[in-house]
Amino acid sequence: MERLFFLDHSPINFHFRQSPSTFVVEEVPLYEFSGEGEHLILKVRKKGLTTWDMLKIFSERVGIKLKDIGYAGLKDKNALTYQYISVHKKFQKEIESFEHELIKIIDITRHKNKIKIGHLKGNRFFIRLKKVMPIEAKKIENVALTLQKVGMPNYFGYQRFGNDEKNYILGEALVKKSHYVKERKKRRFLINAYQSMLFNNWLSKRVEISKLCSSFSEKELSMVLDFSREDLKVIKNQPQFFKIFPGDILSHYPFGKLFEAQEAEVEAVRFQNRDITVTGLLPGKKTKRATKLARAIEREFDDERIEEFGDRRFAWIYPQEIRCEYDESNAWMELRFFLPKGSYATVLLEEIAHRKLKE
Repeated sequence: MERLFFLDHSPINFHFRQSPSTFVVEEVPLYEFSGEGEHLILKVRKKGLTTWDMLKIFSERVGIKLKDIGYAGLKDKNALTYQYISVHKKFQKEIESFEHELIKIIDITRHKNKIKIGHLKGNRFFIRLKKVMPIEAKKIENVALTLQKVGMPNYFGYQRFGNDEKNYILGEALVKKSHYVKERKKRRFLINAYQSMLFNNWLSKRVEISKLCSSFSEKELSMVLDFSREDLKVIKNQPQFFKIFPGDILSHYPFGKLFEAQEAEVEAVRFQNRDITVTGLLPGKKTKRATKLARAIEREFDDERIEEFGDRRFAWIYPQEIRCEYDESNAWMELRFFLPKGSYATVLLEEIAHRKLKE
């Protein structure tokens, strides 16, 4: 499972080890909280805990069922993270007296709705890189600003696949029914890893094809790609790096409904303007598949035996609000940036480094 990098610069040397002092994540809510309603909205800071660890602690100390705590997404364990959770107002007294050495309630407000999975715009990150020499610092800044300008592939990060990055193997075995896991939650987690692996491999293939289209003429491409002459012309004539294929499933960006690409040349203009983006398949039940040429590529990375629900995921995203600050005396480079929900800061770092951070 190798991800193909988008940019072609040589590897950049720096040291990064994820910890609460080098990796800070702050959740950006999908909407403003009204200040009124029957749900307490807690802005919570945690460190050294997964989101599930934190929710279990709240459940035990407040006396609330896990399923009754609302949250928008999962945050890293080896980080200092800020996120929002919701509980019913009847637990206000217990919340006001809540204390834990690794968890702090920063703010409390109210809203009429419980927070649900996916109710966030994205996340703001602070990352500190160490052992950065001045020439590397300049390279890091140049690459980061390039990614802000032109976007990047939205791969799943190594965190998705477990400590040994092999959870997808067990997930595939579950789909093949050559392995069995009784616990529903763990079974879903492993199959999700398999779905994510298929997505990453599909995206790597599309990046590879886009690289070929950027490097070779239409005639040369016809000798290495088994595409029709008409499809090659449509793809080759698009000015942006990541090509839209006939039959691709697109989405409005950064939020919106899915729709099929009808005229790739027209959609390419909207793609360049960041109005839309291409989506890739997370195989599963009741999931919209691509058609035409896009489906011919996608089919290789589909598995219709998967009984879990599938989804479509942005293939191409745009980092925003990038700021780079270099501390030469400590040889530190500090990065601040925003990514849309579901995207991985470590994927951005690996694209900058042009190498895997975790061997």
